[in-house]
Amino acid sequence: MRSIWVTFSKEGIHKYPGADTDPKLATGDWDDVSFLGFPHRHIFHFKVWIEVFHDDRDIEFIQFKRWLERLYAEVESSTSVLQLNHKSCEMIADELAETINDEYPDRYIKISVAEDNENGCEMEYPVEALDGPNFEDTDAIADVFDSLK
Repeated sequence: MRSIWVTFSKEGIHKYPGADTDPKLATGDWDDVSFLGFPHRHIFHFKVWIEVFHDDRDIEFIQFKRWLERLYAEVESSTSVLQLNHKSCEMIADELAETINDEYPDRYIKISVAEDNENGCEMEYPVEALDGPNFEDTDAIADVFDSLK
């Protein structure tokens, strides 16, 4: 598997709803993180990998990086852009992966999102195999067994 990767960062405000009231988080002791329940600032650091199919950059990484940065740019038009809002790092990665997949379908994607380049997540989004039966569909299971007769 071949991939390229790019990095960029974005200032954002988010919060962890309920952290100020959940007794597992608002402990009043050394491990108290109740402050996370209030909006607070971070620099979110992104590293995004995307599958490419040959050695001559079918996705040029500088263009890919600029496109990703524009997804979070403040724009005056009504164009929908991604927002950090009050999302966790995992939620941010999931939303970004969905947007990338819309633009570059059927490619493996991996995304790292870190708060202040200190703590974060790393999420992988493999290409879903579309071949073969869907075994969540019980009729498909029956079809497979019927074809073996």
